[in-house]
Amino acid sequence: MNYGKPRFGNDEQLALPGSHGDRPNRLPWIIGAILLVVVLVGVAFWAMHGGKKPEASAPVEQMPTVSVAAPGRQSVARVITATGTLAAKREMPVGVAGEGGRVTAVLVEPGQWVGAGQVLATVDRSVQTQTAESLAAQIRVAQADATLAQSELVRAQSLVSRGFISKADIEAKTATRDAAAARVRVAQAQFAQQRASNGRLDIRAPAAGLVLTRSVEPGQIVSSGSGTLFRMAKGGEMEMRAQLSEADLTALHAGVPAQVTPVGGSTAFSGMVWQVSPVIDPQTRQGIARIQLSYDPALRPGGFASASIKSGSTDLPQLPNSAIQSDEKGNFVYVVGPGNKVVRRAIKIGDVSDSGVSIAEGLNGTEHVVLSAGAFLNPGQKIKPVLQKTQG
Repeated sequence: MNYGKPRFGNDEQLALPGSHGDRPNRLPWIIGAILLVVVLVGVAFWAMHGGKKPEASAPVEQMPTVSVAAPGRQSVARVITATGTLAAKREMPVGVAGEGGRVTAVLVEPGQWVGAGQVLATVDRSVQTQTAESLAAQIRVAQADATLAQSELVRAQSLVSRGFISKADIEAKTATRDAAAARVRVAQAQFAQQRASNGRLDIRAPAAGLVLTRSVEPGQIVSSGSGTLFRMAKGGEMEMRAQLSEADLTALHAGVPAQVTPVGGSTAFSGMVWQVSPVIDPQTRQGIARIQLSYDPALRPGGFASASIKSGSTDLPQLPNSAIQSDEKGNFVYVVGPGNKVVRRAIKIGDVSDSGVSIAEGLNGTEHVVLSAGAFLNPGQKIKPVLQKTQG
């Protein structure tokens, strides 16, 4: 047997250095090589195309979508706003009607209701009372003289037929009787005059109403030259004297309803225009509309108030407040012009109410008006209008 040479079968091979049996694994090297190739290809592609900027495409015009509406024309109540002062509709100044004297008592206070003829204050009448008593006594004396003259005339008439009294005596006694009767009437007239004068010493209300002011105190000496001692509102009726421009006055007439709100309060009082000034102040170019009001403690004469007066209605375009823009040139809106371009349109605002803003001038109602986003638009800018339906 040959032990020095090994034998191999048909499928066996001699393992040599570097053969399959002892060579290292080459798979990671292969993968690395593939990645390297990919990187090199990418670098080459970037070198050819990456440094070149793509050609700029034509800019695409951006058109904002904007809501628009054709406001049309609606019947809008015309409301005139004004300011003015509150006062009594019929103010009655009350003073001394008689000869006056020392005030003994004041019977009323401001804010008190009084009736027609009610005594507001009394004046001392001690002297006048004595004078009236003297005149009353004179009446009694005159009546006694008249009675005596009548009796003498009757006796004389009974003696005429006997021839003791002449007709001339009868005529004289008749004249005496008539003179005595006349003196009675004179005395009675003087007494009535004094009594009326005494009645005028009391300061009385000329009509029923509300006492507004009092400027007299007990002990004060008053006379016909003392001026106004009390001021009253006849019937307690108040009014607002609204200052209005000449143009606004032409649209008013008696009977127009109004709402009056005193300054400092939130309550509005219903009233009615009862008189429109027939003259205009040449300095201010204003006139007065007098608004009648029922009495309320919140309506204080001399106070300041604002008024909203309804003066009919007119057909005007009406827009929401968001559509109205303003700048140093005035109020304006944006309307859609040819080519859907924004066009500025100057306007004049009319009345403002909860339902919107009426446009007195600048629109006829057929235009497509930008409803909102007007602050972000510029004249001449193209938009994509979306028509909205308007109310009314």
